[in-house]
Amino acid sequence: MTDPVRWGFLGAGMVATSALGPAVAAAPGAVLQAAAARDPARASALGPQTVYCDYAALLADEAVEAVYISLSNEAHLPWTLAALQAGKHVLCEKPLGLSAAEVDEMAAAAGDLLVVEASWYRWHPRVRLAQTRLEQIGPVRHVAAGFTFAGSLEGNYRLETARGGGALYDVGCYAVSACLWAIGQGTPADVVARSTLGPTGVDLDTRAILRWESGVEAEVHAGMSGGQGQWLVITGDRGELELRDAPYTSWKNDATELWVSDGAGTERLAVAATDAYRLMVQEMSSVLRGGPGWVLPLEESRATAAVLDAARQSAASGGDPVGVH
Repeated sequence: MTDPVRWGFLGAGMVATSALGPAVAAAPGAVLQAAAARDPARASALGPQTVYCDYAALLADEAVEAVYISLSNEAHLPWTLAALQAGKHVLCEKPLGLSAAEVDEMAAAAGDLLVVEASWYRWHPRVRLAQTRLEQIGPVRHVAAGFTFAGSLEGNYRLETARGGGALYDVGCYAVSACLWAIGQGTPADVVARSTLGPTGVDLDTRAILRWESGVEAEVHAGMSGGQGQWLVITGDRGELELRDAPYTSWKNDATELWVSDGAGTERLAVAATDAYRLMVQEMSSVLRGGPGWVLPLEESRATAAVLDAARQSAASGGDPVGVH
């Protein structure tokens, strides 16, 4: 039997304690070796073999092979680089970097080590089912993707520009990555975006249009000051795919749905409740042991970051088109 991958956690916040901790515990081929947090009690509650109150001390632990980074957005780059320097594989929360340049730094430092963005919805069976049905609707011509929620406007790091706050970074990354996946033509030629800024300077609401040279377009909406909503609608020459019931956050939900409409009618496909966090950990651990599995390519994370760069620049200009690089 293959030895399990020994994971270490940098951070013990809500996602780590409610989702990733249980995912590692449930995933074949994975074990939580160590956890580090400013509050050692929170790290201990995850049930690791070793608890640290210092992130660097965990990275110095030779027993740890891979780390999961769930720190706030501005900390992703420095701690990913530190983990790579220590010889650890990295699974980092989204957004992986605050710019394409930051992702490039990670790629340059990685060498033979894996750096994977924890866009966990991509491991969900519904997304994989949708992938198999894209051909049915013909060449994709348009995608509408959005994620909005009513966030607290006080005491929330998402409102701090220095910490990578704002709707685009927080939930826009989901919608943008979904558009790039569905369209499958690389990055768009340009982006046109407009944002509504809050008193702290972060975007509370951003709407963007992504335009490819082929004529394909995608509409993205990211918001954290209005109503709750998630959608992903993919339109092709011959029909439409719609992922209903929280396409980006279907975590242990009741059965989710994929609707496929074409010239023959509309088909409703139910997908059983699934812990996609567990699948993410399980497959990355398998890949690290040379087994089967899929991990999100770093090139896709870089493409998402480049689109977010262009959207931010366009919004700052008042809506001028900005090329994606």
